[in-house]
Amino acid sequence: MSFHLKSFFSIVILMFMVFGAFRFQTPDADAIEIPQGAHISLIGGNLGSRMMNYGHFETEMHVRYPEKSLLIRNMCDGGDTPGFRPHASRFLPWAFPGAEKFQTEYATNSNSEGHFDSPDQWLTKLNTDIIIAFFGYSESFQGKAGLENYKAELDAFIKHTLSQKYNGSSAPQLALVSPTAFEDLTSIYDLPNGEKENDNLWLYTKAMKEVAQQNKVQFVDAFTPSKQWYASTAEPLTIDGAQLNDAGYKKLATLLTNEIFGNAAAKAEANRSLIHAAVMEKNWMWHNDYKIPNGVHVYGRRYEPFGPENYPAEIEKIRQMIIIRDKAIWLAAQKGEKTDLAAADKNTRSLPEITTNFNPEKNGSLSYLYGKDAWPNSKYLQATKLNFLPPKPNSPTLLILCKCHLTTKAGFGWRLCPVIRITSPAMPSRMTSYSSSKTPTTTVKPTNKRSLWMVCTSPWVLNLPRKVFMSRKAPTLNCSRIPMAMIRRIK
Repeated sequence: MSFHLKSFFSIVILMFMVFGAFRFQTPDADAIEIPQGAHISLIGGNLGSRMMNYGHFETEMHVRYPEKSLLIRNMCDGGDTPGFRPHASRFLPWAFPGAEKFQTEYATNSNSEGHFDSPDQWLTKLNTDIIIAFFGYSESFQGKAGLENYKAELDAFIKHTLSQKYNGSSAPQLALVSPTAFEDLTSIYDLPNGEKENDNLWLYTKAMKEVAQQNKVQFVDAFTPSKQWYASTAEPLTIDGAQLNDAGYKKLATLLTNEIFGNAAAKAEANRSLIHAAVMEKNWMWHNDYKIPNGVHVYGRRYEPFGPENYPAEIEKIRQMIIIRDKAIWLAAQKGEKTDLAAADKNTRSLPEITTNFNPEKNGSLSYLYGKDAWPNSKYLQATKLNFLPPKPNSPTLLILCKCHLTTKAGFGWRLCPVIRITSPAMPSRMTSYSSSKTPTTTVKPTNKRSLWMVCTSPWVLNLPRKVFMSRKAPTLNCSRIPMAMIRRIK
């Protein structure tokens, strides 16, 4: 009898194990269904925006669903709320009609202007099937007093979103994601312990769950699991208590894929590193489209007169390059193969030649002079003394002026910074600069109170000058980064 009873229990346990394994391999009942070739768009605040820096969620999705050929786009931006999503190159900051009634301090017109697409226009352009929305963190600073207004704003956002057909045929599937908890890092940093922050974050997490249930949309509680992660992990999972680091985003990636799409096998686990590299390459290219550098010239108030001539072709080329990188992700996920991007990019459109407005006779030579050759050709204010360390010829590093400030003696302080050239994806001849502040400062004294400096520079090609005048009114002045040889005096 005892033997038969043990056998019976063994069979029952085995059945539970088999059933559990089967359940782990199949989507949950309320999981979002992923159609073939699904277009997934991420919207919301900083939690979602920083996901683009790490790529773990997208990698996890392609590892689990390699056969789906997913197209994922991150439209998140720090500070975005369900209804308030401002942009410097758009006239209005509202995400949907009527969103303005939920704001008070943000309702004042910022006088932004331009033709950058609205959130709905972007979601339509992307043929969005599935939306994952990250809200609640910045809103939580309104505390209990702002809770009801946030719930109303979130409810209006959901109703508007579900009334749209961004893919042209059906309403999008929607999932809301709460903010993560605030991590207590007071033992290593001078930061809040997170108790007050977490009280508010929990209020807003519960509010999001309530509104999601009322509208029958999926909700992911990221707050509760993140508190458990912090308690059980020796190393920090955030950089400052609020923003997840690389390890934190790895945990969030697993949580999101499980909760939104159900537990599924990692079919392409062997290709994970190759997929991740392809995702990061695509994200960088997408960032140069959706958050294009100097966008005020591309879409905004400085669009005229050169924007129509310079940027449309470059944007078209960048978007062709993004699609190439989507295909590179799919190839990595499905076959474990790496795409030759340089060869593929040659098949994108060519860029028209743009005639420069630079006049060598009026503006000087286009030739860039290194330090020892530049000194004899440069004019400086009287009583000027500058320490100059000339860079090596053909070095990718230039020594340039990047910051100035007023000193107590009414002089200008100039800081010399090494910078690294970084080319634009669409126009390799264009460059931007990233500086380091670990360099000495030299003070320059003007000869009289009316003396100013004229700085010749350009946001793209260092040797094509554009006049920038500095005001002496502000206590701190940040000027464009320029080669020393391009400083000239104004009388």
